[in-house]
Amino acid sequence: MAGHSKWHNIRHKKNAKDAQRGKLFMKLAKEIYVAAKEGGADMETNSALRLAVDKAKSNNMPNDNIERAINKATGNLDGANYEEFTYEGYGPGGIAVMVDVLTDNKNRTASEVRHAFNKNNGNLGENGCVSFMFHRKGYIAIERDQIESDEEEFMLEAIEAGSEEIETSDEVFELFTEPEDFETVRNTMKEQYPLAAAELTMVADTYTPIPNEHEEDMDQLLNMLEDLDDVQEVHHNMQ
Repeated sequence: MAGHSKWHNIRHKKNAKDAQRGKLFMKLAKEIYVAAKEGGADMETNSALRLAVDKAKSNNMPNDNIERAINKATGNLDGANYEEFTYEGYGPGGIAVMVDVLTDNKNRTASEVRHAFNKNNGNLGENGCVSFMFHRKGYIAIERDQIESDEEEFMLEAIEAGSEEIETSDEVFELFTEPEDFETVRNTMKEQYPLAAAELTMVADTYTPIPNEHEEDMDQLLNMLEDLDDVQEVHHNMQ
């Protein structure tokens, strides 16, 4: 992952989601639902639920929506039963793509995801066709204008907190951690700095340049996938 920044993609996704807040809240609610369904409603013992709720709150999701999703998962309210799946394939130019979904209708979701790939010169593949190119990592972004200390001092703090790798740019510091260290690093850094992003995600081992003639199709593929109600996250190795 050295030499690659996730920040541009995350900021692009955030701006798009800000314009569709209702859809974002629905996706966050499903994530909370699944975490509570699998691990219970106690955030002290259910780290997945704790992370999902923190993510929802950072996106200004109302507490009533959060509580409703938890109550549905624990049987206090009627609700759909969601399942988690990951689809894998190749976008135009041979870009590896992984699509995480939460759905109550697998056939509908598979059809929609396949249509997005086919429409934009991509190919939906078999399970395992690209997942070996990615590894699960903790990811934290902190914008430079939120940091008063100098770069060397900040990087030392991040390393001492448990960051495995640090990427720097003119606008942001990006910290990568092992999944088991993510909460510790996030909590430590959050005590000192506002976090622009904090999530467990899939990070590509290497990144692939995309030929100019495929850029438009790839952008359209990502936009179509991220606009689907059942899609939670889209990961790719486009440079």
